[in-house]
Amino acid sequence: MNGPPSLRSLVGYFLRLGTFGFGGPIALTGAMQRDLVESRRWFTRDDYAEGLALAQLAPGPLAAQVAIYLGWIRSGAPGATIVGVAFVLPSLVMVLALSVLYVHYGELAWMRGAFYGLGPAVIAVMCRSAVRLTRSAASGDPLLWGILAINAVATAWTGQEVIWVILASGAIPLLATVARRPAPGLTAMTLGAAPWLLTGLGGQASWPTIARITLYFGEAGLFVFGSGLAIVPFLHGGVADRFQWLTERQFLDAVAVAMITPGPVVITVAFIGYLVAGLAGAVAAALGVFVPCWLFVVLLAPQFRRHAAHRALKALVSGVTAAACGAIAGAAVVLGRRSIVDAPTLAIFLAALLAPLLARRLPEPLLILGSGLLGLALQGGNR
Repeated sequence: MNGPPSLRSLVGYFLRLGTFGFGGPIALTGAMQRDLVESRRWFTRDDYAEGLALAQLAPGPLAAQVAIYLGWIRSGAPGATIVGVAFVLPSLVMVLALSVLYVHYGELAWMRGAFYGLGPAVIAVMCRSAVRLTRSAASGDPLLWGILAINAVATAWTGQEVIWVILASGAIPLLATVARRPAPGLTAMTLGAAPWLLTGLGGQASWPTIARITLYFGEAGLFVFGSGLAIVPFLHGGVADRFQWLTERQFLDAVAVAMITPGPVVITVAFIGYLVAGLAGAVAAALGVFVPCWLFVVLLAPQFRRHAAHRALKALVSGVTAAACGAIAGAAVVLGRRSIVDAPTLAIFLAALLAPLLARRLPEPLLILGSGLLGLALQGGNR
């Protein structure tokens, strides 16, 4: 290991990842492993595996939690806070800019054209990251490979992470370890606000609406596990059905925004919040989702890390980590079915998948941008 990084260097890394990191939690967590563990050696494989396992055990967005955990390892709660903000802030700013354009100039038809080409390229990035994570998580253990495969199939089949399967995946290696050898020692308001702050597609919102947004997205942060794939159906049930804040098309546009901007996929909540209640709604939605996951990591990390070397906990972590990687691979299949829909998108997917083998220095953001422009050109030609 090259030694711990300075907090400034770590914050700089996560600012860049939040600015240029595409592909959702699969690609982002894969990039963290590649850059921080394999290339720079700022963290050990155990550090990363612990962060990934804790992020999977706790509710909230996976990539953001891993980033917060690594920040906590470096500098405790202040490090977790600064790194978390650095990771989320760039994509939040981009989403807010797109939100303003959307509200003032109407639906983003060009975005769906760009996503036609961008989607398959993102799936290719996800697949490469899933392969990298899988090799690290299973590490030649047949039991872990079985757990990984079961979770991949379950996620691909149901279209979402199956929480009880993930929890059982952690319990199986734990029970196997305990059965082999006992493990002793492990214990258990519109007044005073500028109108533009509250103005969305439906006009000026009220402070009770802001409170409802905060509580609803806080619920999403508390009860949705893992990747952006898991939060999309949860949000759809509330945003488009229960509260009817957005139409189906507007909700799909919100998901598209999350996919074409870098950083965590769940930043789509800021776009939704802005459409409902302007800047105040965007901030309320973002805080609702990210504050719970920050609290879980900061509060649980000390105990989790203190016992991380224990055989029983290591067995639990290995099972949950394998389950997480399986779920991520399954999510890539689900999203791939939605993005690779014809011969051109299949061609874009294969080209993006093989491009790094032919041009090893090709920057990922450039690959994504080129695919989006190609999709825009193809869709423009079909109109």
